[in-house]
Amino acid sequence: MDKLVVEGGHRLEGAVRVCGAKNAVLPVLAAALLTDQPLVVPNAPRLSDVRTMLSVLGELGCETQRDDDGSVSVRAPADLSSHAGWEHVRRMRGSVCILGPLLARTGEAQVSLPGGCVFGVRPIDAHLRGFEALGAKVRIEHGYVVAEAPKDGLRGAELFLGTAFGSTVLGTANVMMAATLAKGRSVIHGAACEPEVEDLGRCLIAMGAKIEGLGSPRVVVEGVESLSGATWNVIPDRIEAGTYLIAGAMTGGRVRVEGCRSDHLSVLTERLRDAHVPLEVGPDWLETQAYDPRDPAQRPRATDVTTHAYPGFPTDLQAQWMALMTMADGISVITERIYPDRYMHLPELARLGAEIRRQESTAIVRGSERLSGAPVTASDLRASAALVLAGLVADGETHIHRVYHIDRGYELIEERLRPMGAVIRREKDEDGV
Repeated sequence: MDKLVVEGGHRLEGAVRVCGAKNAVLPVLAAALLTDQPLVVPNAPRLSDVRTMLSVLGELGCETQRDDDGSVSVRAPADLSSHAGWEHVRRMRGSVCILGPLLARTGEAQVSLPGGCVFGVRPIDAHLRGFEALGAKVRIEHGYVVAEAPKDGLRGAELFLGTAFGSTVLGTANVMMAATLAKGRSVIHGAACEPEVEDLGRCLIAMGAKIEGLGSPRVVVEGVESLSGATWNVIPDRIEAGTYLIAGAMTGGRVRVEGCRSDHLSVLTERLRDAHVPLEVGPDWLETQAYDPRDPAQRPRATDVTTHAYPGFPTDLQAQWMALMTMADGISVITERIYPDRYMHLPELARLGAEIRRQESTAIVRGSERLSGAPVTASDLRASAALVLAGLVADGETHIHRVYHIDRGYELIEERLRPMGAVIRREKDEDGV
């Protein structure tokens, strides 16, 4: 097991290019199950989650390949298996998005209930309701989702995918993929509007699907008999882009995040401006400007955020924003509306000297002038990123244990930060925390 050691107090300067989006590439790779022709993703990020997805697809009988240039290809055979076991699926929640395409292609699916980051209950009820609306019989048995389509295949239907916390991203992806091969027209109400869902839909269209309404809460899918292969570049990772932008803001450096979609991050840039962080915005880049965040006259201003479904503030940037607020001038209120228990990073930030108090789904942060390095433990993917950001500005060294979490969503983060001036290294974790 590895750990990251971060020496704080070094201003970042330079540019970093964003990788393909983790939350887009996983369902796109799952879409390969809908055809027996190759699906190629030239810009698949080098993440442990991508490796896990390729392992899941390999278990189903797919031929998978990653080339030296980063391109990933998947080809699903005609005699595709419908069973995905616990060993691989347990490693990440994104594995659940194989359910829809498996059900549509083979008429049945037996998929272990998924794992992933642990920050509260994240049920897949909406996925299962969607499959049932398309005519499938679904049950949970021995830790597996077992779904069976009618003998004549799935049928188009009108269905609603909204949940108590808004729309379900993976649920929309799952049902949309299943509907592409269903007989007739499906209308998905309460569909997620996230860019990653829209990107999957456009990939499916490139494969021959008929889909309208992408990016809106009402998506219409006209089923087709078969899909073909495609080559598809997934969208840039908006969460990675936002993380590096916040890193520039926290260290007071001029950091340009290149190859991103600034329109996907408009709510973040608005909140950064509210916090008096100087930045410039281009169509495919974002750049923080140099300033001294420790100067009382220039410190970021405490700014409240509430997470919402897209285009609201992303839950996947909540922890990173909290890291920024720990050094802001004043008291900020952060409210988590998507996953109310997503606060496992609070005690670890407190170990670095942050003053944070939680009240149910709200965290109250009193900014301080100094953080101090300490050993901390990463609890999930985005919490890991927040600890790295805090370590960049903390006095002394911060040792971040269990960094396998961060490798799920950031491609060698230490190698991306080091050229910009970060003093960060990866070491074997002799403590085995």
